[in-house]
Amino acid sequence: MRGMCGRFVLTTPVSALKELFQFPETPNLAPRWNVAPTQDIAAVRREEDGNHLALLRWGLVPHWADDPSIGSRMINARAETLADKPAFRTAFRHRRCLIPIDAFYEWKTEGKRKQPYAIRRRDRTPLALAGLWESWPGPKGQPLPTPMQSATIVTTGANAVLRPLHDRMPVVVAPGDWDLWLDPGAPLPMVQDLLRPAPDADLEAYPVSTRVNSVRNDDESCIVAFDAPPTLF
Repeated sequence: MRGMCGRFVLTTPVSALKELFQFPETPNLAPRWNVAPTQDIAAVRREEDGNHLALLRWGLVPHWADDPSIGSRMINARAETLADKPAFRTAFRHRRCLIPIDAFYEWKTEGKRKQPYAIRRRDRTPLALAGLWESWPGPKGQPLPTPMQSATIVTTGANAVLRPLHDRMPVVVAPGDWDLWLDPGAPLPMVQDLLRPAPDADLEAYPVSTRVNSVRNDDESCIVAFDAPPTLF
């Protein structure tokens, strides 16, 4: 099947995100209803003095890459191979992050058309997706003035809510596990235990307008339930 978690929503005000994730920054984050790969995304990282919010390009560019275009093929990273894949293994050990979102989109083939669905928490609180980040210094012999920082979203097998739409889903890190995921010194076996599907009861999926198919459409209509009850799965 195709890759997944390629569009998402983030409209929670930065003041609420600060309270949730305990970072000091106050960036002007505009509400987004159709965030797409290669765009900048908000990510929470752990530094020596605590959590910090950074804007990272979506699509991880490994530090050894010759060209940043490789990032467009690395918007997701499979949980099962993080520890072994050259593109992700170092970031998995040392550069993990949380990517706050309010919902993400997935497409289901229905006859000759693909119907987009939005997936969100039933209680409407933000989701914290497991992410990895990397710093790319630039092509060999031509270092960038400021290294490019990029990120990928980790995926795992789908739960019962996602299974009618796709065989995979992003890893949703529970609030009680945020510190463990962000801690670069945490034992890897404990971190790997977090790479599991979200509980079925936490999420809901519902159809939305095909407006979301185009990245040019980025407004509230993208997330509105489309001609169906709000919860199907």
